[in-house]
Amino acid sequence: MGSETDPLEGGAYDTVDVGHDGYVGRITLDRPEAMNTFSTGLAVDLDDALHELDERDDVRAVVIDGAGDAFSAGIDVSEHGDYDTKAEYEEWVARMEDPFHTLTEMHTPVVAAAHGHAAANGLGLVAACDLAVAAEGTMFGATAPKVGLFCMGPSVPLMKTLTRKRCLEMVLTGELIDAETALEWGVINRVTPEGDHVDGAVELAETMASKSPAAVQMGKQAYYEMEDMPYHEALEYSNEQFAGLCTTADANEGIEAFLSGEPLSADEWPGE
Repeated sequence: MGSETDPLEGGAYDTVDVGHDGYVGRITLDRPEAMNTFSTGLAVDLDDALHELDERDDVRAVVIDGAGDAFSAGIDVSEHGDYDTKAEYEEWVARMEDPFHTLTEMHTPVVAAAHGHAAANGLGLVAACDLAVAAEGTMFGATAPKVGLFCMGPSVPLMKTLTRKRCLEMVLTGELIDAETALEWGVINRVTPEGDHVDGAVELAETMASKSPAAVQMGKQAYYEMEDMPYHEALEYSNEQFAGLCTTADANEGIEAFLSGEPLSADEWPGE
């Protein structure tokens, strides 16, 4: 991992490394020999790690990166031969996509830190994270058609991220785009020099972690709820959520500190 992290006291994982650095939780996909492809084990470990970090009061943002030469090259297709029926394949792939559900349901914001390749389910993971940073030279692609499959699961977060034409270009051609193109299209938020992607993602995470935990967490949840609502319904929902936020200790103390000319630091938020 890019900087020093403290291991968590919770459960151990076989295919991801989990820790925290201050208020930033860290998850490293750790199958470098397989380019961090989504085996069943990695998908389960990643999902469990996201849930574990989301439940911790001392974690306010999470960074996901990959060990070795790549962020993630997709699903481990060597598992394809383990199944026969449509029902078995559906259960298999649904397990692979569980982290995509969790990323939008959890309170804590998550930043992807990509390098090397982010392909197929790896691209889907980047798109499913709230924010994303990539190193120069990173290549992104919905490459499944090259092996007779299709990036149907990754298409879901991608279509929330890209315009229709950009999304269809990626999933229908299966071709790779570079980090600068991914930035222009909106797949990622920032491009860093090679090797600095984790530091760049941690910087974004620390920026969020320094703000009111209640505001950031309630705001993230409200965003995903409002995303597909009709316009007027979304405004009504936003009013309800904002009113609830106004009653929190974070709002009361944060506003008082701001008006006094001494805004709260990361360590001073009541977190309620």
